[in-house]
Amino acid sequence: MDSNIDQVKKIIEDSSNIVFFGGAGVSTASGVPDFRSATGLYNRNNNSKYSPEYMLSHEFFVNHPDKFMDYCKENLMISGIKPNKAHYALTKLEEKGKLKGIITQNIDGLHQLSGSKNVIELHGNLRDYYCVDCNQKYDLEYVKKFEHEARCQRCGGIVRPDIVLYGEALDYSNIENAVSLIQRADVLIVGGTSLVVYPAAGLIDYYRGNKLVVINKDPTPKDRRADYLIKGDIAKIMEELVRDV
Repeated sequence: MDSNIDQVKKIIEDSSNIVFFGGAGVSTASGVPDFRSATGLYNRNNNSKYSPEYMLSHEFFVNHPDKFMDYCKENLMISGIKPNKAHYALTKLEEKGKLKGIITQNIDGLHQLSGSKNVIELHGNLRDYYCVDCNQKYDLEYVKKFEHEARCQRCGGIVRPDIVLYGEALDYSNIENAVSLIQRADVLIVGGTSLVVYPAAGLIDYYRGNKLVVINKDPTPKDRRADYLIKGDIAKIMEELVRDV
């Protein structure tokens, strides 16, 4: 067991102002693929002449809405996924009044499914959809009715997921809220993220405390800054960290 585990347990026990910042690794135990690992989406053969990064860009969506939605349905809209031990550990911390918020780069909605309330989805989600022409709102069930791209029943425009694509800006209010949480945090736990995607990765630079916990299987550019560095499976580690809370 990592020697930092016991120290972080004590920190969690003593704090009532914890913020969690997470990425794709938080959901891999639920069967959701990450992006940059050896088995991640970006290293898979997608039977296309386009790279996965480009297929998840605003430019590709505009030029090929049918292929964009096909890729999303095949790779992002995973049916039957459920929260894992990491999600439930964070929900437990929130219910105990210790966790003030979750800032996630994920779009799978698993934090909410596990019962977490204060979740900032930096990159949007796959629950909500809207027409690019008239902004009519739709849900996933509506989109699934279409073989390729969904069309608006009001104006016939293309319906897209409410996610942030490459080439699009993050929602400013989400950034403001995330920065506020991090600046005021006593403890910042960063988990399951490579910390290479900006501007999201830059958010942890707003943390001014001395209890920065980084949990990840692989090294990150922020490891040197961490006060407590724990390597391994975040689902197992988070379960252990909150076991006695």
